[in-house]
Amino acid sequence: MKLPDLKALFNRESRERNAPPRNRNRARFNLRGRLALVGGTLALCSISLIGRAAYVQLVNEDFYQKEGDARFVRELEIPVSRGMITDRNGEPVAVSSPVESVWCDPKELMEKAPDRLPELARALSVPAEALTRKVSQKADKEFMYLKRRINPDEARRIVALGIPGVYSKREFRRFYPQGEAMAHVLGFTNIDDQGQEGLELAFNDWLRGTPGLKKVIRDRHGRIVENIDLLKPAQPGKDLTLSIDRRIQYLTYKELKQRLWETGASSGSAVVLDIATGEVLAMANLPTFNPNAQSLGKNDAHRNRAITDVFEPGSTMKPITVAAGLTAGVITPATKFDLSPGRMALDRRYTISDTHNYGVQDVTGIIRKSSNIGAAKIAARIPNQTFYDFVHSFGYGKKPGSGFPGESAGAVLPPPRWYGTTKATMAYGYGLNATPLQIARAYAALANGGRLITPTFVKGRSNETEPAEAEQVLDPAIAHEVMKMMQTVTETGGTATQAAILGYHVAGKTGTARKAGGGGYTSKYLSFFAGVVPVDHPRFSMVVVINEPDPSKGHGYYGGLVAAPVFHNVMDGALRLMDVPPDDIETWLAAQAKTEAKGRGAVTAQAPAEPLEPEVVQ
Repeated sequence: MKLPDLKALFNRESRERNAPPRNRNRARFNLRGRLALVGGTLALCSISLIGRAAYVQLVNEDFYQKEGDARFVRELEIPVSRGMITDRNGEPVAVSSPVESVWCDPKELMEKAPDRLPELARALSVPAEALTRKVSQKADKEFMYLKRRINPDEARRIVALGIPGVYSKREFRRFYPQGEAMAHVLGFTNIDDQGQEGLELAFNDWLRGTPGLKKVIRDRHGRIVENIDLLKPAQPGKDLTLSIDRRIQYLTYKELKQRLWETGASSGSAVVLDIATGEVLAMANLPTFNPNAQSLGKNDAHRNRAITDVFEPGSTMKPITVAAGLTAGVITPATKFDLSPGRMALDRRYTISDTHNYGVQDVTGIIRKSSNIGAAKIAARIPNQTFYDFVHSFGYGKKPGSGFPGESAGAVLPPPRWYGTTKATMAYGYGLNATPLQIARAYAALANGGRLITPTFVKGRSNETEPAEAEQVLDPAIAHEVMKMMQTVTETGGTATQAAILGYHVAGKTGTARKAGGGGYTSKYLSFFAGVVPVDHPRFSMVVVINEPDPSKGHGYYGGLVAAPVFHNVMDGALRLMDVPPDDIETWLAAQAKTEAKGRGAVTAQAPAEPLEPEVVQ
């Protein structure tokens, strides 16, 4: 209602004072009535306002609190850092660095500042048309990422533009200091920091942690002005200590890469195991990829070939065949075999041959010369089921159990599925397949007194209170005999003298296998060397596989020429890095004396002559 004009009332009162008494009383009454009316009106307005306030704050408080919270209170996830991965010496090999991700509320952005989309596009370094289309398509949503895992300074610059609906949040990005050298072991995480390959995937639940949740108040610009409540505390990911030694890992990667370049090979793998514990000290593959790059290259380069790829192991099977014969009692180390004339027909279609006619050889000679005929003749004496069970007991045809994703079991056919030549070819590494890790594990068992240990990528699993999971698959005395036979392979007259290491006795076996394909065997080869060092106190088992070396590069394709040098270079460095004492001190001292003598001879030969007498000029 319209309130009376007070000024007019007072003017009227002044006039009425001068009026006759009767008229004056009537005016006073009218004035009081009007004042009462005004006061009553004001009182009613005040009561209405107080009542409304009471209704809002007391009666309908929940509704308005809810509406207010919907506009300014938010529940935010508290990001957590993924656990750090270190090598066995505590050196970081996978760490999480804090980054920022810029996001927007498409609905708010389109309602309040659609004209600023070109400015936002320039800040994000994206085409304006593409950003406008993307935001428009999600205009009914409340969340959309604009740019993820960027430098925090860059994110702050974008948010500082003050564009309505544009915000940032903390995230973490994985960084791998070793890069390509350890890519296949560690794997990588996706944009959401979840493990996708390798140990990042295998231990994802251990490493990832649990994000927290908190309730906050945001102002109209989206800035947090108050933390209201902690709904769920964050639990950071747990750290993981690997068995890998980053120094040996890099050395293995470097030497393998160099050898592939020298031989023109298409790919390669190498594995180093600690014999006593089964711990994987190094595992390298080529081709590789850079896990720090945004583009991780072809998927084919991501797989860990040392664990997933199988192949026929070639002559690296011969020590296992000899061990089977000794265990079955069908041969002794002194048993001799006539290998003449270097060829042996198994049936009308299949003939076994050696590279040379080795004549009569004992069992050690069969290993040293790598005779296919000798291995086949030993296997012929062993009952079929006995031979199969023995090979299977060394881990062939079974997953090694390391827990690595994609681990392959290989394949060993049981006797009912054998045909006429199966056992003979299995004796020297054809007709079955295995991974480099399986071969390294089998050789570690030979060096470890016949104890087959489950390999692991985690340090400290094997200790006095929790011994390594092991199975006795071979008599220790027989294992020692086979090791001594393999030692001759790296000595004069053996097939892998390039694997020898000064000051240490090395036991090993070369392997050269034709690659199968197209219904038969091709002209391409796989070159192997599997070895153990030192022989007297075994510490390391290593397998090197070089795939498809190019003979035109001048190194041939035999394992002793192609793969053995990688073993020598890596083990020579690893023995010194790990302070492993020499077990062939006599040879080492002799070499030192020879070097010193040669040095003294060089000094003597280069000693200056007596100075000439000065020429006298007449």
